Amino acid sequence: MRIVVTGANGFIGRNLMVRFTELGYADVVPVTRATTSEGLAAALESADFVFHLAGTNRPKAVTEFATGNVGFTNELCDALRTLGRPVPVAYTSSTQATLQNPYGASKLAAEDALLAYGRETGAPIHIFRLTNVFGKWSRPNYNSAVATFCHNIARGLPIKVSDPAAPLKLVYVDDVIAALVDTLAAASVVSGFVEVAPVYETTVGKVADMVASFSASRKTMITPRVGCGLLRALHATYLTYLPVEDFAYSVPVHSDPRGEFVEMLKTGDSGQFSYFTAHPGITRGEHYHHTKTEKFLVIRGTAHFGFRNINTGEAFELMTRGGEACIVETVPGWAHNITNIGDDELIVMLWANEIFDRTRPDTIGMKVKP
Repeated sequence: MRIVVTGANGFIGRNLMVRFTELGYADVVPVTRATTSEGLAAALESADFVFHLAGTNRPKAVTEFATGNVGFTNELCDALRTLGRPVPVAYTSSTQATLQNPYGASKLAAEDALLAYGRETGAPIHIFRLTNVFGKWSRPNYNSAVATFCHNIARGLPIKVSDPAAPLKLVYVDDVIAALVDTLAAASVVSGFVEVAPVYETTVGKVADMVASFSASRKTMITPRVGCGLLRALHATYLTYLPVEDFAYSVPVHSDPRGEFVEMLKTGDSGQFSYFTAHPGITRGEHYHHTKTEKFLVIRGTAHFGFRNINTGEAFELMTRGGEACIVETVPGWAHNITNIGDDELIVMLWANEIFDRTRPDTIGMKVKP
């Protein structure tokens, strides 16, 4: 099928064009501000579906709302009418279409023009009234507070928050793209409004604090809970605004005659990740914990693990090598150690279920072999 995308080089348009490539759509025609009226008509001539994303939201003059939103939409509808067949259209409008302001009025008029075209031709019209879309490739210092916060904080620049308690509704661009693509399968469905979910309800101050926490985590090594929801989407967005020279950063390396110990990542409630090395013949550990637990994974070398129950004296030992993907877990109340019994440097990945607290270390020295 031939898909035409207006506003193809805009924020949402670029994300949508990439998604169509991923899905294997080979005949996707971009329409941009550089496209002439003749070019638009040629693109629409054999179109099977139109994604109308083009619009004006930050004009130099208020009159540009009418030309950029209403005028172009009318031109699009007129061109579609000449085809003599119903071509479905998905339109990215705005929640401001319900408000009494020039921008909202122009988006509402564009909606009305599309719905009128749909009634006349029987073409399904899918209208998305979007609110504060954020994600990769949005322009900072333009119309997205999220983009501005991410851009500035990633560069150590100040941000301005006039009212931290101001409510803010956000939708993530990936969710918008998924909903837009879904309309292709619903091309025969009657015209109407389409909801994008989830809509994140938060405040300007909370968003600013969340973005700031991503930057701070490089120094504290404590990452926020970026695995789901709004934090996940904001974190992904923030990273896309990093200057290339900041794609990598260093963490402290603690060295002694035994080898090195490096903490990589800490979490607020799920422990921390680190790795250590040991030279041949070196033994690490020789302690036990009351509550703390750990998981060891030998990445390179050969390791001997020794265990002794501090109450019963029961002993246990095992050996594992790099490449075996064997997780060795420490158990509270058992003294444990790890010895490099190979000829090469031992490299071991380590997860502990809690961040090390020097005031309450829960690490009590005791040799496995008294």
